[in-house]
Amino acid sequence: MEYKLIKAWTEDAIGLVQLNRPEVRNALNQEMFEELLTALEGFDADPAIRCMILTGGERAFSAGADIKQMVKLGPVDQMRSPAPARWERMRRLKKPVVAAVNGFALGGGCELMMCCDIIVAGETARLGQPEINIGIMPGAGGTQRLTRAVGKFRAMELILTGRHVTAAEAHAMGLVNRVVAPELVLDEARRIAREIAAKSPIAVRSAKECVLKAQDAPLEVGLEFERKMFALLFATEDKAEGMQAFLEKREPKFKGT
Repeated sequence: MEYKLIKAWTEDAIGLVQLNRPEVRNALNQEMFEELLTALEGFDADPAIRCMILTGGERAFSAGADIKQMVKLGPVDQMRSPAPARWERMRRLKKPVVAAVNGFALGGGCELMMCCDIIVAGETARLGQPEINIGIMPGAGGTQRLTRAVGKFRAMELILTGRHVTAAEAHAMGLVNRVVAPELVLDEARRIAREIAAKSPIAVRSAKECVLKAQDAPLEVGLEFERKMFALLFATEDKAEGMQAFLEKREPKFKGT
């Protein structure tokens, strides 16, 4: 497809999407979000793609929601908004998404980053939920995902003060996986994505689903779900190939079946 506000391409088994509104620091408007989801869902449905990368620009991953679209909205507009359904579509992606973050990831941009599964940040990245500074609060999962990522007290501080944190602070909090030089962010994301893509795609999707379940369900529910997913993997050809390759001391050749 031809896109106006994003770029999308493939590199072997990796699908890459780049936010492309540099003039407004990749502010998330409805059109860009829809294009973003269309591209990611297309990769998610493509059996040739095993992992995805989401990135922005050098100055900004995404500086947040497009305030120009929000300034005149009232509560009824928000209740009728298609935005929650779009965020739910992002959450339902089956394949792993690696975020490659440089510059600002603020507000909706930080929430979008937290919808990904692994986060690589550049040393100069700045992250946060500054909505409190314009009289609102995070409304696309920020209060929930940030609390699950960094705990109640850190989340309270960041959300109630609107303070930005550095990539190093975010790493210390457990909000990002890796911090590298800005020019190496996409390369490191590619390295992680290739490593994931080399695994059994069925096992990867099942493991992702179980980890996400751990965030949302009581322990007993999560453990039961994990046991079922674990058992189902024993019906796959990838399980037979992986174990046989281990016994034969060779690299497995996973087919996703």
